[in-house]
Amino acid sequence: MLGSADLVAFAPSTDLERSRVFYTDVAGLEFIEQTPFACVFRSGATMLRVTAVAEFTPQPFTVLGWAVADIRAAVAGLRGRGVEFLTFDTLPQDTDKIWTTPGGRIAWFRDPDGNVLSLTEFTGN
Repeated sequence: MLGSADLVAFAPSTDLERSRVFYTDVAGLEFIEQTPFACVFRSGATMLRVTAVAEFTPQPFTVLGWAVADIRAAVAGLRGRGVEFLTFDTLPQDTDKIWTTPGGRIAWFRDPDGNVLSLTEFTGN
C-alpha cells in the first residue's frame, strides 16, 4: 500500500536552531522551512523533519543514514566541517573509522542532539 508513497524521515531535537545549522551547513541538506515545531529539510527525494522535543535521550543505534557513492570522500568532507566519527569496540574499523561489511562500508557520527547517523557505501548490488 505505501510502496509508492514518498518516505518522510523524522529525528528529534531539543534545539531547532542548532539542528538547522548542522543539517544545512555541515550535512549540506536543502533547508525547506522552520516552524516552532520542526525544521524541514530535503535530502534527495526524502523529506527530513527534525522535530522539536522538550527533552530527549539519544539512542545507541542509527536513526538516519545516507547511501553515498564514495564513503572516504564523504567522511573526509564531513571531517572538514568538524564532524567526529564514532568508534565501536565490537567492530573492526579502519583508521578512518569505517567498518567494512560483506555488503559495503559504513561510518557513523552524531548530530548535535546525539542522534546516531551513518554513511553507507553499498557494494555488489
